[in-house]
Amino acid sequence: MYWRIARLRLPPRPGFLALFALTSALAAQSPADPVYQPWRNARDRQDLAFLQATAKKAESAAAGNATSNLLYSAALARSFEAEIALELGKKAEAASAAEAGIAVARRLVGASPQVAEHHRILGTLCGQIIPANLLSAFTYGRCAREEIDTALRLDSRSAWAYLGRGVGNYYLPETFGGGVDKAIEDFRQASRLQPKLPDAWLWLGIALRKKGNVVAAKRALEVAKDLAPERIWIRRQFDKTPSGSTVR
Repeated sequence: MYWRIARLRLPPRPGFLALFALTSALAAQSPADPVYQPWRNARDRQDLAFLQATAKKAESAAAGNATSNLLYSAALARSFEAEIALELGKKAEAASAAEAGIAVARRLVGASPQVAEHHRILGTLCGQIIPANLLSAFTYGRCAREEIDTALRLDSRSAWAYLGRGVGNYYLPETFGGGVDKAIEDFRQASRLQPKLPDAWLWLGIALRKKGNVVAAKRALEVAKDLAPERIWIRRQFDKTPSGSTVR
């Protein structure tokens, strides 16, 4: 396994060196795992170029008969890339990244169908295509919902799964079974299960603002900002949210 990664001649940067750690059987498969800290740092500063390069290297490492750690790494890298592309308004790049990630995540789920996080990452990637291409809402909305629901059946206390379902509901029109009210419920549950998860508070704030409750939205975004002070997207969402009375 090591020789296969070494052949890629990865540059000595933290994000690429993280791939070496993924060959360890002890590496946890979670976005919060320390091995992914360089990737989260890149996400915080919206470094799309870094995430694109990292995703390509991760996919190359996962080609062929890869371990689940390498497959998960590639899927997660593509999800981070799609997330930042959406934040930057680059919908075509977001859709391309999500589609590439879905191909890897399907391999991951096929190889280990009883792992909740594998279904969660596939469902999240399917959900990330919807805001990039609303015409795909029916096809990918179904994928997002089914995979996230499977993740929650396997692990009912996965804050990341509730977060993923909430993001899917936020972007999925009510006519397709989504909507902001369902999203708010999911984000609240994610924040209850993992109170120090910045993403849960970030998306709760965004959804509450869309609903018109700017007071609660500002409070939620302030919590997110305190938990992740370096994250550009959180600061922007906080700054664009007005202070004032609740609007219905």
